[in-house]
Amino acid sequence: MTTEYSAGGDPTRSLELLWGVRERPKRGPRPKLTAPRIAEAAIEVADAEGLAALSMRRVAERLGVSPMSLYTYVPGKAELLDLMLDTVQGEAPLLDELPGGWRARAERWARESLASYQRHPWVLQVATSRPPMGPNELTWSESALRALAETGLPDREMVAVVSSLDNYVKGAARAAVDAALAERRTGMSDEQHYRAREPLLARLITPDRFPTMNRLHYAGVFDAPVDDFEFGLQRLLDGIEHFIARHRDDTGGG
Repeated sequence: MTTEYSAGGDPTRSLELLWGVRERPKRGPRPKLTAPRIAEAAIEVADAEGLAALSMRRVAERLGVSPMSLYTYVPGKAELLDLMLDTVQGEAPLLDELPGGWRARAERWARESLASYQRHPWVLQVATSRPPMGPNELTWSESALRALAETGLPDREMVAVVSSLDNYVKGAARAAVDAALAERRTGMSDEQHYRAREPLLARLITPDRFPTMNRLHYAGVFDAPVDDFEFGLQRLLDGIEHFIARHRDDTGGG
């Protein structure tokens, strides 16, 4: 699987592109392209063909221009990737503009964020420990912190809550995307995969060695439909809600 890294290009040039602060030449022909349009085309390539297929040449082909002409707008693939990530981040709803309290807002954001990862699975192949720091990313972070300010949590704990929610959704999205990719590549669903192995596993998962798993298997527990994403999301939010309530009790907050 291809792994890329955000913020791997020229930091000044990336920030100029992300924020649109680079001055345009006052003379010369009118630009035929823009950095946002190039980012959109690159996202279309990555969505349709995967991150491994992404290249300046492939994006140029989609736009119907020469590869060299792209470098007039974007220095290289690393800076382009930062633009792509921030463009996708712009799809996320702003928490402080959503209806309801902090929990209702977090639920809706988590579900829409999961859907975004499923539309753009290549995003999960980009390591973002050093995020691009683009306008969409920072606008979302600002809105999330404003939405959580109503909880009364200290600043550092608010940041940790946002990080925990983001990490949960990203992990759940990766599992969902991996399952979909496995089904496409093998032509076999998860259920078909395990059914094909069931006769042998039934002999191997014996009650003396794996008593709990054996009992659950024959009780049909593993076949029961459960929305793992929703279950995990609600338990995480339960924990955060309890943490907020305890903090209010400890500080005498309302």
